[in-house]
Amino acid sequence: MADPKLSLSAARPTPPSRMKHYFTLILLLVLIWLSARGTDSSLQELVQGFPNMLELLREMFPPKWSYLDNILPAMLETIRMALIGTTFGAVLAIPMALLCASNLTRLKWVHYPFRFLLNLIRTIPDLLLAAIFVAIFGLGPVPGILALSVFSLGLIAKLTYEALEAIDQGPLEALTSTGGNWIQIIVYSVIPQIQAHFMGFTLYTFEINIRAAAILGLVGAGGIGHYYEVTLGLLEYEKTSMIILFTLALVICIDVISMKLREKLL
Repeated sequence: MADPKLSLSAARPTPPSRMKHYFTLILLLVLIWLSARGTDSSLQELVQGFPNMLELLREMFPPKWSYLDNILPAMLETIRMALIGTTFGAVLAIPMALLCASNLTRLKWVHYPFRFLLNLIRTIPDLLLAAIFVAIFGLGPVPGILALSVFSLGLIAKLTYEALEAIDQGPLEALTSTGGNWIQIIVYSVIPQIQAHFMGFTLYTFEINIRAAAILGLVGAGGIGHYYEVTLGLLEYEKTSMIILFTLALVICIDVISMKLREKLL
């Protein structure tokens, strides 16, 4: 008669080897070390610079609250830039996402080129886009709006077409079997499944654009970024901290509003 203890030990699966985790950790440490050497950075430099960081923080506080009157118009311009740029980008992202989704546009020679174009758009940083548009259109909020529109297009379209490829295919197949055309499929089968996600992606992009619009002024694209450049250049760190705190409060308010809207939509 077989020993029950031997039977249990034979049936028990062997635990996975931890060598893979150790190898991954070693590889990660080697990559960090090589990156540190390649960038001429070290932990010693960080420790030596720590007192300077504390000194900078000491100079930034207390913030100069009276400076709020100076930056309020520029901050309102930043919000307008982010709002218009996000809206334009979201509108353009709708057809782009539909053309990139392989389950809606089954022709590879159609959705692959549009995906490549989308990747190309997302490759260019928003600050570089703003600098290019400033060179074309001159100084002011228009280059910033265009840069944010292109950035929003790339981000919203990317998130939306990935969500489109994960929708339930049942309603699409049902409407197709009844003779529905492509427009009807989009309106009655796709939009009801994706509209809440699309709204969430748009609100998320708007939050990002508030932060992005705050630095576009560094290249002359309008908004609060010009005041960052001026206060940092004149070493008026207490004014810079006022701008940072004002931007932080604005972002928190937008985040709370976005969260409430997403809770109602999702």
